[in-house]
Amino acid sequence: MVVHKTRVESTRELPGRARAFREAEIRPQVTGLIKARLFTEGELVSQGQALYQIDASEYAAAVNSAKAAVQRAEATAEAARQTAGRFERLAEINAVSRENLDQAIATQKQAEADVAIQKAALQRANIDLSRTKVTSPIAGRIGRSSVTPGALVTENQATPLAMVLQLDPIYLDLTAGSSKILGWKRDISEGRIKSSDGESVAVTIALEDGSTYSEPGQLAFSEVSVDESAGSVIIRAVVPNPDGYLLPGMYVNASFSAGTYDNVFLVPQGAVTRTVKGDPTVMVVGDDGTAEVRNLTIIEASGNDWIVSGGLEDGDKLIIGGLQKVRPGAPVAQVPPMTASVRPTDAAATVVTQ
Repeated sequence: MVVHKTRVESTRELPGRARAFREAEIRPQVTGLIKARLFTEGELVSQGQALYQIDASEYAAAVNSAKAAVQRAEATAEAARQTAGRFERLAEINAVSRENLDQAIATQKQAEADVAIQKAALQRANIDLSRTKVTSPIAGRIGRSSVTPGALVTENQATPLAMVLQLDPIYLDLTAGSSKILGWKRDISEGRIKSSDGESVAVTIALEDGSTYSEPGQLAFSEVSVDESAGSVIIRAVVPNPDGYLLPGMYVNASFSAGTYDNVFLVPQGAVTRTVKGDPTVMVVGDDGTAEVRNLTIIEASGNDWIVSGGLEDGDKLIIGGLQKVRPGAPVAQVPPMTASVRPTDAAATVVTQ
């Protein structure tokens, strides 16, 4: 195989879990009995859609009481305004003391403040009444209900009534070791790999059964801190999920391009052997037609190939067959692909020229 310098994408494969794009825990904001459940479990709900109806009779009575309190306060304020007005006219002819006038004005202002307080109480009572109808804060798919009609619920209770999840799009939280992230950044900063800054990075998703998900995703961001317990960093991708195929908690494998390597070689992994020290080597055909050993500098794997940055020259003839028989310095017979089935002599190696 004649090897040539090429440009290769650096692909990263990371495991991860699917997470909902948005999550909303449905909790009651008032206390009361559930009168009705207004949705079907598992269906899609819209933002603002009513989900539960809490018994509203007590809160309706509180609204009526607050309205009456407002009316009473307004009547008191009106009487105080009229009294203050009369005292002002009487003060002009010195029929009342200045002290009585000041007291009448203060009583008027106090009555007007009471009106504002009662109006605020009425507003709060209306808010509580509206909260007897529990609505969804987001659009999404609702799960199972934890309560049935007749159950007593309390304000801001710990247990949610249901969960609404927005699943289109959906997040994939991919886990990468902090050492991998460090090596990746070092390769970019030192120029060994060229990043695709300013471009969206496509993500290919492999599902648990080995199949490939039809919708490609996009990298969104990476976590700004390292999980101290696991020594890992979360890299988040956003993936379209129009059919709801991906569900929160589902395990996936994702691959994406981290950049490109320039002027490197792709060498079949089967052509690479290791020394007793673990150093990678290959056999090539020298200028004199004999086999010689080359030490390689391997960057990483790419499918069934190694990405090699050093040890080879452009145009080298790499021995990829008959390696069990060839030795350094042995003559090599180069066999074209169509005659590769011809058995070479014991001292020769098979080289398929591509």
